[in-house]
Amino acid sequence: MTQTPRGFDPQDPNDAATTPPPVTAEAPAAYIDGGYDTAGPGGSTPPLTSPPGGTLAPAGEAPRAATPETPTAAPTPEPEPRRVTRAGMVWAAVASALVVLVLLIVFILQNQEYVQVKFFGLEGAVPLGIALFIAAVGGGILVAIAGAARIIQLRLATHRQRLRLAGQAARQR
Repeated sequence: MTQTPRGFDPQDPNDAATTPPPVTAEAPAAYIDGGYDTAGPGGSTPPLTSPPGGTLAPAGEAPRAATPETPTAAPTPEPEPRRVTRAGMVWAAVASALVVLVLLIVFILQNQEYVQVKFFGLEGAVPLGIALFIAAVGGGILVAIAGAARIIQLRLATHRQRLRLAGQAARQR
């Protein structure tokens, strides 16, 4: 099966001159030293034969058997995977935080209208952007407290399990 390259015109003599000869039973298309065998049956290079399990050789010569020493196409080296470093993670976190802070500043500056706020008997007028920012920080503090409580709970459970396993290992000795 052959593929026609883009822009190929079989009627153009310039394109036809660079194409390999058609594959026939007498002259199979094969690579010799990286190029096509263009001589064919009537040319100076004899047609190529391909023995089963061997390599291509000109007709009339003994086919070379496939051996481990026969060079094959060199495998392409795989690119090294990118390593994630702490410095890279810190840089990404700082860059993300700066973007969020810039967006937050724009939000606060665009929402300067004063609103009436009441909280546990306290009452006052504050810019809307600042009021929403204070509410967001309060929500973040609540989430941080809940997360810290769960982390402490998991660490205590892990510590208890280590003590239990160490006690069992000491009893087995």
